[in-house]
Amino acid sequence: MISKTIKTLINTMAHLKKILVKFCACIFCAAISSGAFAQVYKDPKKPVEDRVSDMLSNMTLDEKLNYIGGYNGFYIRGISRLGLPEIKLTDGPVGVHKDGRAIAYPATILTAATWDTSLVNQLGYQLGRDARARGAHILLAPGVNIYRAPMAGRSFEYMGEDPYLVSRLAVNYIKGVQQAGVVATVKHFAANNQEWDRNNISSDIDERTLQEIYFPAFKAAVMEAHVGAVMNSYNLINGQHATQSNYLNNVVLKKDWHFDGVLMSDWDATYDGRAAANAGLDLEMPYAKFMSSANLLSALNKGEVKQSVIDDKVARILRLVFKNGFYDHQQKDNTIPKNNPDGQKVALELAKGGIVLLKNQGKLLPLSKTVKTIAVIGPNANTYIAGGGSSYTFPFSFITALQGIKKNANGVKVVYVPGIPPFSDLVSNSKFYIDKNFRRTGLKATYFNNSKLDGIPVKVAEEQNVNIHNGWGVVAENKGVPYDHTSIRWTGYVKPKLSGRYQFTVRGFDGFRLWINDKKIIDAWQDQGITSKSASMLLDGNKPYAIKLEYYANTHPVDISFAWGIEKINYQDAIKAAKKADIAFVCAGFNESTEKESVDRTFGLPAGQDELISAIAKANRNTVVVLNAGGGVSMAKWITNVKSILYPWYPGQEGGEVIADIIFGKTNPSGHLPISIEKSWSNNPVYKNYYDTTGSKRINYKEGVFLGYRFYDSNITKPLFPFGYGLSYTNFSYDNLNVKVTDSTTVDIHFTIKNTGKYDGAEVSQVYVRQINCPVLRPYKELKAFAKTFIKKGESKDINIRLNRSAFEYYSAQEKKFKHDPGMFELLIGSSSADISLKNTINIK
Repeated sequence: MISKTIKTLINTMAHLKKILVKFCACIFCAAISSGAFAQVYKDPKKPVEDRVSDMLSNMTLDEKLNYIGGYNGFYIRGISRLGLPEIKLTDGPVGVHKDGRAIAYPATILTAATWDTSLVNQLGYQLGRDARARGAHILLAPGVNIYRAPMAGRSFEYMGEDPYLVSRLAVNYIKGVQQAGVVATVKHFAANNQEWDRNNISSDIDERTLQEIYFPAFKAAVMEAHVGAVMNSYNLINGQHATQSNYLNNVVLKKDWHFDGVLMSDWDATYDGRAAANAGLDLEMPYAKFMSSANLLSALNKGEVKQSVIDDKVARILRLVFKNGFYDHQQKDNTIPKNNPDGQKVALELAKGGIVLLKNQGKLLPLSKTVKTIAVIGPNANTYIAGGGSSYTFPFSFITALQGIKKNANGVKVVYVPGIPPFSDLVSNSKFYIDKNFRRTGLKATYFNNSKLDGIPVKVAEEQNVNIHNGWGVVAENKGVPYDHTSIRWTGYVKPKLSGRYQFTVRGFDGFRLWINDKKIIDAWQDQGITSKSASMLLDGNKPYAIKLEYYANTHPVDISFAWGIEKINYQDAIKAAKKADIAFVCAGFNESTEKESVDRTFGLPAGQDELISAIAKANRNTVVVLNAGGGVSMAKWITNVKSILYPWYPGQEGGEVIADIIFGKTNPSGHLPISIEKSWSNNPVYKNYYDTTGSKRINYKEGVFLGYRFYDSNITKPLFPFGYGLSYTNFSYDNLNVKVTDSTTVDIHFTIKNTGKYDGAEVSQVYVRQINCPVLRPYKELKAFAKTFIKKGESKDINIRLNRSAFEYYSAQEKKFKHDPGMFELLIGSSSADISLKNTINIK
């Protein structure tokens, strides 16, 4: 009986099991059909954080470790198993140049000189569109490091000396880029204020100075613009490499500012994988040399790095991917032309708004109708001029200053004499011979499809000179010759006509070396941005000298030029032309070879240029200097002898057109300096605190918060041209100041600007704040608001500005916060830091 009951019970349970299995199967099928068990990371409707968490849970440890190191130079690797796309990064601040030619916008320092936040937003948007046209997801820009000294090789990529100005421009730039569907990267965090020995120098800065001067632009980029990526700098900060600074990355960036994006290294700026991982670096670029899978796996096993640290890095990259839709759609937008016409317009408008007129004695400019002959002189007159390094952009087309002047001359005779030949002329005029008997001109060129001059050549040819720009003429014309990862050897002979000292110059991306008669005279065999190297030798006339030039392109497209010629410069033809002309323009300054990443330039102009300007000014009393530079330049030798100085910085592909428009009066200059220009380098507040003279590799920022105009305001020494300065062809008057404190720390300011001159123009009104009595040492005044306003001649416009609490604060290192001390504050309003038109005193409680 018991056995039968048990059997019945077993059968009943089996039956119930079948019913339960069927029920569960139905529920499971329903769940599948409804998507309840679908992979969350694939669903674009799911919250970003849910997708990130789900993707993270599906990744293997090996995939995670490999994901936080770049590959193929400018990519974050994809994972096809999970559908993760490759993420493409591209330089840079003035043009998306990693894929060949692109719109070449003006240098960022010129962009800052516009003081035009709306136009800067348009620049960011067009750069984003240019990136989308090339399938790039992340733009490595903007650069927001503070301008500290004129020689810093990368100052032209930054936005000036004032943290408030830089912050406002950076926020609008970043918003523009990210509105176009591209992630912006604010760089270089932090205190990258010189290029000299940048990998080894420590910027030693007290906390208050960091918070008030060197952090604000980064803080605004993160907390206001919500920038997607931040790039660490090469240098050390207070003795620690930026990529290994827990304070910089984990405490300030991620904890205090709540940054949830990706922190990447600059290229090869990682030095210790375990330290960088623990200090908050999320992505090592361009490859995982230190934060590698092997190193981090070992660190994980030893407990030196936690798994949660790795997961956070991966999650940050995934967040960027999902938040911006990179997982769900193709990034490349084929509807945007690479030679973007909207970008060309913005490049033109930036140049119009950012070129600064520094001097205009006797209203020499714009040119009067009595001018019949113009002499255009100088090495920068008839060549494309830009800053160098990783931001150098090859434009589809460009207009030189000479071309612009000729185009707009309207019957005025234009005579061009370089005085100092530009490098492009030296290249085209360099003559070589295949053999020592001088029977055939040219060089033997041997091409390899690798960067080591190794193996069987893919091409051997005879070429008249060495002049390849950005790969053009290599890829297009030669099958089997790669765009990069290429090496080339040229051999042949030169024959000097006369005995004397001759100069040999090589300019290129990445590595090159030159031998003359088996003697190596130039050796720059390394990965590098655009670089020029020169060497000189005494040569005998009519004697053959064997030439061997070797070159490789590894991290950049093929770009190499070579010139040689007699070293002595003769100004006589330029002087003759100047004497015969009604007005002489000397186009001088630096270029991509002399002002660039990885090295500092000189404060004085390149060799021979001061002498050329002085000679032309002596020959023609109506001399105008058109000066290209990314910062201040020594003008002491000739400034009193020239009538006008035009500062076009590096004006981009449309620069020549705008220079001509200003000269002939079609454009009224409206650029204002975002820097102070000193009379001499010794007058600069960082003069004694810039170069390491002790061998300690420590640079002590002893000037503290007293940088630029903050120093000159409280010092007997005054600058040559003050911060915020810029001339116009018209005049502006300020009036009707009305100030209202609406609550304890909110101030509404109203005033009127009238154009009292004869030209329509734009004025940059600047609002400075100073505390009359303060318990701590503060600068005399600080910029806290500005507005650029276009005003027609005879017209008046009302300007309305609101200041909030931050306008009155300083950083208290003791209390670890920004604060203000109640009391009387003065508002100072004018057109530069040294030209104040309106004042008002208020009480801030």
